[in-house]
Amino acid sequence: MPKNPSEDIHRDLGVGEVASRSGVAVSTLHFYESKGLIHSWRNAANQRRYPREVLRRVSVIKVAQRVGMPLSSIKAALDALPKGRTPTEQDWRRLSASWHAALEERIERLTRLRDHLTGCIGCGCLSLKECPLRNPWDELSEEGPGPRLLESG
Repeated sequence: MPKNPSEDIHRDLGVGEVASRSGVAVSTLHFYESKGLIHSWRNAANQRRYPREVLRRVSVIKVAQRVGMPLSSIKAALDALPKGRTPTEQDWRRLSASWHAALEERIERLTRLRDHLTGCIGCGCLSLKECPLRNPWDELSEEGPGPRLLESG
């Protein structure tokens, strides 16, 4: 461990340190790495080492996941950054703005589901005696399996 605290900020981190500092499990870090969201290197003892900047990247990933963004969208956004660069405040503003429309659509879909939840599950199965979204003769079955009415409209 460096004796000078200023040297410590330039030191790479082990997987346990990243997990502790970021609040995610080691297995989650390994998963992120397998998906290409973060990157590490191996030292002479074959231990994973991460640049300190990975902490900000993991934070961006976690926040994006909390608002419902799929990992594929998060990866695409992070891949658009120059290789190896830590996301900046400006990057975050751009990333979050690009996700705004998808989040609005998700909010609208969830609101529709919430508002119809007590009256219909959206499957069109007519299992409820008084279905507000009638589907006589199971016509929606031609569109494929699963709930349809509330998810699409």
